[in-house]
Amino acid sequence: MNKLSQIQLGVIGGSGFYKMEGLESVSQIEVETPFGKPSSPVTIGNLEGIKVGFIARHGFGHTILPTEVNYRANIYALKVLGAARVIGISACGSLREDYSPGQIVIPNKLVDFTRKRETSFFQSGLVAHIGVAKPFCPDFSAQLFSSAEKIDAPVKFGGTAITIEGPRFSTMAESQLYRSWGIDLIGMTTAPEAFLAREAELCYSALFHVTDYDVWHQTEAPVSVDQVFRIIKQNTDHAKNIIKAVAREFSLDCENECRSALQNAFATNPNAINPDMAKKLGLLVEKYIS
Repeated sequence: MNKLSQIQLGVIGGSGFYKMEGLESVSQIEVETPFGKPSSPVTIGNLEGIKVGFIARHGFGHTILPTEVNYRANIYALKVLGAARVIGISACGSLREDYSPGQIVIPNKLVDFTRKRETSFFQSGLVAHIGVAKPFCPDFSAQLFSSAEKIDAPVKFGGTAITIEGPRFSTMAESQLYRSWGIDLIGMTTAPEAFLAREAELCYSALFHVTDYDVWHQTEAPVSVDQVFRIIKQNTDHAKNIIKAVAREFSLDCENECRSALQNAFATNPNAINPDMAKKLGLLVEKYIS
């Protein structure tokens, strides 16, 4: 599948964020990938002088469980359409007092605690091991934070996020365990999304809406669906305005390894590479494997 130069920025909207308002010259495109269909058609439009592609992570109408999201197809589709950077928008719980509901956090560390997901594009016949010491692009995350500050959004930078399998919320014992590990934020969708973006050599950053204190807090009510969506509704305008601000000052500068993540990642001997797998992953590997 050949890459199409249709967009520069990809946005993946999570719970409560099912469409991108403010786009001009809007169209929708169905993208077929070697991994199936994305969660939704990709909405493409102009925003502040750049082309943006939007995918609803849980589908239009929120019909897809966190475990069932086709993360590979979502990231691959944005890569096909030419995206260089991706923002993943997610609801999350806070595991620390000072990250309170209603705030937006841009995390910089990630722990994957999922068990049932396809976590890599690579399969038998072509093995690659990418480095993800910094799973969120530091340069893009800094730009995202700067843009949020400029519009006075209630934003904080930094924190360790953990992705759990879901769809249930945590038990109190689990919540307390994560806090003892030094985890700051908890959600259900950032892994493997961030890792797949790195395999696709895209700059990825996350915009977390803090909706609750999970279930550890002694004086706050435990997390509930009603609470999550109430806070998200309040914060939707902040997210939209942050994305607009990012688009206004969009930059491709990156000193991290995002754009060359696969350069030294291949373990398979070139003579042993499965040609069918090389063809399937051509969009990702063609510049390294002839």
